[in-house]
Amino acid sequence: MEDGRETAAMREQKRKNRQIELENTNSDIGLCGWILVLFSIILTLLTLPLSIWMCIKIVKEYERAIIFRLGRILQGGAKGPGLFFILPCTDSFINVDMRTITFDIPPQEVLTKDSVTVSVDGVVYYRVQNATLAVANITNADAATRLLAQTTLRNVLGTKNLAEILSDREEIAHSMQSSLDDATDDWGIKVERVEIKDVKLPLQLQRAMAAEAEATREARAKVIAAEGEMNASRALKEASLVIAESPSALQLRYLQTLNTIAAEKNSTIIFPLPIDMMQSFIKR
Repeated sequence: MEDGRETAAMREQKRKNRQIELENTNSDIGLCGWILVLFSIILTLLTLPLSIWMCIKIVKEYERAIIFRLGRILQGGAKGPGLFFILPCTDSFINVDMRTITFDIPPQEVLTKDSVTVSVDGVVYYRVQNATLAVANITNADAATRLLAQTTLRNVLGTKNLAEILSDREEIAHSMQSSLDDATDDWGIKVERVEIKDVKLPLQLQRAMAAEAEATREARAKVIAAEGEMNASRALKEASLVIAESPSALQLRYLQTLNTIAAEKNSTIIFPLPIDMMQSFIKR
């Protein structure tokens, strides 16, 4: 856990260093640039108050503005939220949405480690953590993150067996999140969460797995029935030993059987006679 915290701190420090280096590199606009900036300031002052509406810009709470002066990022990084000023002739800006973005990973046909073809899709949640890096280091952070999520899903699932894919979705999602977060760190993107939505199996494989599960249940049912027969036979053996030790127990069993038959409201009752009563007739 401490190693994870140290790694996150190191990443944050590296990200800040890259941002500072980028801003310092782009801050020098040269002599001609300063002349153009001075001319733009003079022109803005001469056209007041009309020019003030071109200088004042507002960004929302969930947005940040990256200002370019003569094509270079201004020192200080992203501006906002709220009010900021630009020079009409030399400055331009790009709004960056800092809210969490969600997108679906299209179903990917993946060959698992045990040579089974499955179709897997998922959901990725990410947000722009550093607006400067998201604008300066990559053309389209959203499209790049989507494509990277697809390839990462295929790469991660290719190292798993079918049983692992079906049972260890949380571990797979965590592995994907770590891989995506490391890859998008230079783009100023923070991958917050990855979820595996659905795993679709071929129809033939579904039938084979259903037949296997049914056969397993039948085999288990036969084993349970056999164990029940064995336990019942042992109980009957013990009961016969008890009845053999006490002849009166057999008479009590007869009476209990008659009571059970009478409760079922049968019209015909068969009453068994004890063999001891017939022995005197047999001897004669």
